[in-house]
Amino acid sequence: MPNYKKLYTDIISHKNPEKWEECSFILAKEELTTLDIINLNEIIFNDTDKEVTRFNQQHKSYDKNAIIDMLMHQQVNKLNNTQLATHFKLSRNSVAKWKKEYTL
Repeated sequence: MPNYKKLYTDIISHKNPEKWEECSFILAKEELTTLDIINLNEIIFNDTDKEVTRFNQQHKSYDKNAIIDMLMHQQVNKLNNTQLATHFKLSRNSVAKWKKEYTL
């Protein structure tokens, strides 16, 4: 498994030092979760190109812990499937499928 903490620390220090303050609270964690990595990616590489964003979205994958975290986020913030999908840039169908698989 890649050392994401070192990888993102290097990227920020070499290419985007102005974003260090925004990312430091995430990088200070002992272990980075999948959601932490997604948040770091969004902060550092805030893509405005729609084609690049669409391509990247099609190639994302989530582990069981990340899915459960997202579903917990939905419950805590009382979001419906559409709102959760919009927040995490997911398909509504993915959210519905995950809810069936990982009923909380």
